Amino acid sequence: MNLFYKNLTIWLIIGLTAILVLNLFKGQPQTVNVLTYSDFVDKVKNGVVTNFSLNKNIASWQDSNGERFRSVVPENPSSVQSFIDAGAKIEIIPSREPHWFFRILLSWSPILILAAIWFFFMRKGSNQGGGKAMAFGKSKAQLIDAQQSTVRFKDVAGIDEAKEELVEIVDFLKDPTKFTEAGARIPTGVLLYGEPGTGKTLLAKAIAGEAGVSFFSISGSNFVEMYVGIGASRVRDLFAEGKKKAPCIIFIDEIDAVGRHRSSGAAGGNDEREQTLNQLLVEMDGFEVNDKVIIVAATNRLDILDQALLRPGRFDRQVLVPLPDVLGREQILKVHAQKIKASTDIDWKTVAKSTPGFSGAELANMINEAALMVARRGGMVTMRDLESAKDKVMMGAERRSMIITEEEKKITAYHEVGHALVAWMLPGADPVHKVTIVPRGKALGLTMQLPETEKHSHSYTYLFNNLCILLGGRIAEELVFDEITTGSGNDIERVSDLARKMVCEWGMSKNIGPIVFKASEQPGASNPLISAETIEKINSEIRELVETAHDTARKILTDNEEIMKAITLELLEKETISHKDIQNVFDQHKA
Repeated sequence: MNLFYKNLTIWLIIGLTAILVLNLFKGQPQTVNVLTYSDFVDKVKNGVVTNFSLNKNIASWQDSNGERFRSVVPENPSSVQSFIDAGAKIEIIPSREPHWFFRILLSWSPILILAAIWFFFMRKGSNQGGGKAMAFGKSKAQLIDAQQSTVRFKDVAGIDEAKEELVEIVDFLKDPTKFTEAGARIPTGVLLYGEPGTGKTLLAKAIAGEAGVSFFSISGSNFVEMYVGIGASRVRDLFAEGKKKAPCIIFIDEIDAVGRHRSSGAAGGNDEREQTLNQLLVEMDGFEVNDKVIIVAATNRLDILDQALLRPGRFDRQVLVPLPDVLGREQILKVHAQKIKASTDIDWKTVAKSTPGFSGAELANMINEAALMVARRGGMVTMRDLESAKDKVMMGAERRSMIITEEEKKITAYHEVGHALVAWMLPGADPVHKVTIVPRGKALGLTMQLPETEKHSHSYTYLFNNLCILLGGRIAEELVFDEITTGSGNDIERVSDLARKMVCEWGMSKNIGPIVFKASEQPGASNPLISAETIEKINSEIRELVETAHDTARKILTDNEEIMKAITLELLEKETISHKDIQNVFDQHKA
């Protein structure tokens, strides 16, 4: 909207400037001396005026000094005869005054030009819709017709349970009479929630594609403007367009932008956002079964949505779209692999196991990175390419040009081996997959562990082992160099956070018990519900937990110091070692 007014202002300024320039070109009128008719006759008879111009009854001439004169003479032709007899030369100028219509047109032309410019911008704004002056209240939703929708359920892999929840919606859109005759009411709205990149938007498009209906797509942020009432108008327009195209699906992405909790009082509330939410609630309540319009929304923040939006009759069905498990990741990888030139010997199950916690979007990005690597050199995507692409997605690109001293490289190697060795020796810890000292992103090195199975909950032992593993790098630096560096800064931060959650949120401290202690939401503010004595007790438990983990990791590294040095030498030589390389070092020491 601001851009529109800016452009309009520029054109108005140009128009006004053009009018000013035209007026300047007309020039300033020269000074003319007016003589009476008698004086004019005398000057002619005396020979002062020997020639003049006659335009109707206006005689004009210029003397030798450049001064201009004029005089009004009678329109009677006989009155000119005396001048001719006196020897004056008279030039008769025909009348060139334009027609009255053209005079009016010329006088109104600046206003007509400005009006034409204004009309041009208004029409352009109306055609484009959205944020122009004449189309404030128009919806910005993108319409994808049934013929244009090419996404199907087969294109959405790894979230089978979520797809099953939506099959009924597709059946209703295909044959609504089957439900209405049975007296069933199809859900008015379906809310898809889950982590970013899990395929919520793709799933909504697949519903429209399977049902063969029109698909309106809009983001929640497109409803809200700085002008109060615009968002509500857009909601009305969107639902009105949806009814015209019924049966159809209206998809609202990131609905938390407009659907979050309303403020309890007048102060501090966002009137525009709340009015937009109120209109959305009203419109969703206004649908009947026969409207054949389904609202599908997506959000990453279900916890902040207004409860009125989640009640039955609005978003009746809430569908979790989770991160894919190992089988889901394998299916997603195979779907994206169809679009690239991949080697037939790729073990997709192994790749899926090596990518725990990856969303569908991250897996697609990994496949694309591997394809880009192959495009630069030619050939087909191999397991090695996928491994490199996975490292790039997880840790960032390699920084081999980074200048690192031999001493710093050695410290980094011992630090990473400290992590790896503690993880290797602790029963129940995730197996070590790879250790590298090639700088990636902000890290100078990395130890990568891969779980053997999907974990949905974690035991105390597993979490305690992670504390030990995180502290292993710092302890290795102490044992070998009798010095510590800033390289363990992130490890200490993660240790502190994990230990605090174990004590304050997960009830894993015997002395504190199964009680949740949450910090105040405002940074720097203390929680008045927790006494100073309790805070001191909590801090003591956290410290004791971290110190116990520190002593456990220190004992492991002290008892296996020779193996730690051997693995470090291997790492310094190869820069990146795998699980197999570490196993070989252990086998050599046992022999």
